[in-house]
Amino acid sequence: MLFLIILILAFAGSFFLPWWAAAIIAFLAALVIGGKAGKAFLSGFGALFTAWAILALMKSIPNDNILASRVVQLFPLPNNWIWVLVVTAIIGGIVGGMSALSGALIRRAAKENN
Repeated sequence: MLFLIILILAFAGSFFLPWWAAAIIAFLAALVIGGKAGKAFLSGFGALFTAWAILALMKSIPNDNILASRVVQLFPLPNNWIWVLVVTAIIGGIVGGMSALSGALIRRAAKENN
């Protein structure tokens, strides 16, 4: 449930919000819905990994991966545009996972203090 909420909101929000809004979406979703910390991290990581991978493909495929192919030459990666997509998705996953983890832990701490 948390995975789908973060995925849908982050994907939809990416069309009119800055990139860091996905972290706020993952944080607030985990804060409101809650759950165990490990599950929240995996949900946030998986949702933003998937969303950023899809969004990167949506931007890269129409231009025949020209920009991604040039970017891969700047970094010490194998000479294939797929690696830029993978690195982008991993960064998004880490951002989402840490944000969702923070939301779940703050929710747990607030419950323990009441």
